[in-house]
Amino acid sequence: MNLLYTASGFAVGLLVGITGVGGGSLMTPLLVFLFGFKPAVAVGTDLLYAAITKTAGVFVHHGKHRSVEWHIVGWLALGSLPSAGITLYVLKNLLAVGKEITGMITFTLGIALLLTAFALLVRSVLLRLSAKQSVIDDEHSSSDNSGRFSPRWEKVATVATGMVLGVLVTLSSVGAGALGTVALLFLYPRMSTLKVVGTDLAHAIPLTAVAGLGHMSLGNFDLELLGSLLLGSVPGIWVGSHLSARIPEYFLRPVLATLLLVIGVKFVLQ
Repeated sequence: MNLLYTASGFAVGLLVGITGVGGGSLMTPLLVFLFGFKPAVAVGTDLLYAAITKTAGVFVHHGKHRSVEWHIVGWLALGSLPSAGITLYVLKNLLAVGKEITGMITFTLGIALLLTAFALLVRSVLLRLSAKQSVIDDEHSSSDNSGRFSPRWEKVATVATGMVLGVLVTLSSVGAGALGTVALLFLYPRMSTLKVVGTDLAHAIPLTAVAGLGHMSLGNFDLELLGSLLLGSVPGIWVGSHLSARIPEYFLRPVLATLLLVIGVKFVLQ
């Protein structure tokens, strides 16, 4: 085990515990810029790391809170898993190994970080709107999670959203958290915040697992790194979740978004 990797895992876990987002969007750039890992190896390792760490969260949301809308998870996965498979096929067979793959992953990572920074800034606004809508619905005795579109187009929009997330997450390991949450808040404005988080978390597990195993088959994986990150991130998330009530979120989110914006621009311009 590498203590520096473990310390980094703890730091990222701490931020995830405090803010609720930022795992992939912080971990992958950290591995590339601070430790010098190739973008493909950083992405592949981080995807498997995410699949493992998010599984515990889903057990809590499903078992304790019953806050996972499994039918929405299914529609998202119907789009994301095939698009992840197609993306992996393109990486393996249609692109020459070397600068082309590295360049594509680096540029996509930058775009995903910029989108995540924007998502962090608008997420709080959408959460407030969602909370107000929930109050209105309670007053009218409406307990459904009906979406922004008609039932037919709702499914189409959800599958299409999954397809976009599948490509972004497979290429960059970024987007399963913040971008997925914002997409669900937009598609299903009447869904409670707890269900949005639980549903997004449940969808992220098969997506990051499929994408991570695909990258592993391509050789984009480091076992020592994965073990060291997990060793640090688990206590980091625990400590962060206890500190979250003491540190104001309105202060942390703009700071995190600005950091991701700077890193995203650096990736795009590389």
